[in-house]
Amino acid sequence: MQLVFSDAQYWEDFLPLTFTRPVAEMRCGILTFSERWQKILENTEVSFFTEMYLQGKFPEPEKKESLFLVTNFLPSETVIQQIKDLKQGEALVYEDELVAARINMEGFSLQQIEKMTDIKEELVFFKKPTDLFTYNQKAIDFDFELLTKGRTSQELSSTNGFLGDQKDLFIEEGAQIEFSTLNTRTGKIYIGKNAEVMEGCMLRGPIALGESSKFNLGSKIYGATTIGPHCKVGGEVNNIIIFGYSNKGHDGFIGNSVIGEWCNFGADSNSSNMKNNYGNVKLWNYRTKAFEDTGLQFAGLIMGDHSKTAINTQLNTGTVVGVASNIFREGFPPNLVENFSWGGFKDDERFKLDKAYEVAGRAMARRNIVLKEEDKAILKFVFDNY
Repeated sequence: MQLVFSDAQYWEDFLPLTFTRPVAEMRCGILTFSERWQKILENTEVSFFTEMYLQGKFPEPEKKESLFLVTNFLPSETVIQQIKDLKQGEALVYEDELVAARINMEGFSLQQIEKMTDIKEELVFFKKPTDLFTYNQKAIDFDFELLTKGRTSQELSSTNGFLGDQKDLFIEEGAQIEFSTLNTRTGKIYIGKNAEVMEGCMLRGPIALGESSKFNLGSKIYGATTIGPHCKVGGEVNNIIIFGYSNKGHDGFIGNSVIGEWCNFGADSNSSNMKNNYGNVKLWNYRTKAFEDTGLQFAGLIMGDHSKTAINTQLNTGTVVGVASNIFREGFPPNLVENFSWGGFKDDERFKLDKAYEVAGRAMARRNIVLKEEDKAILKFVFDNY
């Protein structure tokens, strides 16, 4: 039976991160929502019910019996069993929203649902970009248990300093850690396959370092932080998520932020995560087309895929950067940097689409990944419509 991962009503709420992916392909904790549910349900037959322009890359559901699932929450054992026990025409509802249903995707209609059951317990539900870093510790804890249960970690080299309980540290095969300090008293630390923690790094959990990613020399990493696969991170970070394939390799600070894929931060780029007056941070909301109060005192940067900053770039508290933006002009850019901005300021010209393809192709080639026609089609749609 195929898993159909639905964006439901949430896709627009997670922009700019979802301009280039379904909600299910965002990362929080150690895994993406899609990867998490595939492991929970032990099923890798996956399709996506998302925006039409994304379906060229993310396959549409086949017309057959399916488990229709909203992915952006952490389930309890009870809810997992309820999902597994669903019969044809049955569904689960949380806070008046459908989260899981056993239906046939041929002639798709929710009218197939004959029985709805309310989930009574409180779940960790991700409804907006800031929820990703706000609840990241809960997601790391969930994924750590999911990935490491019944398995044995690689040993930590004796050159390192360690504080905490060894059961809260897991090192995958091929990972390298030397002459660094790791502290799990404040949260679990997961080091992915073939990842590297270079000399002099200071890690204070909870932290997840993805496959083949690196913490550069002397990095200062505060949790809850997730670095996806094939990234390079240096300087100081605090409670950030990088989806993957992005670099913040030099000194500079980023805190309470979510960064997409194929982004790059020039040396000494910094992002403020707290206002000087200690007030709540506002962030641009693409659905309402307005800056809205996050209710958070700490909120830094939300950055879409393929965006870049020049050296010494200074970003204000609560900055939202779109897709394929290039920030390089003198001074603080505005709190909303448009998609394909060439410079970062409101009236700057747009990054030409053919040049955006060229840069994206070069960046991806460095990771031995090809920029495909479906990737170009997504970028073109965003360029033409947003």
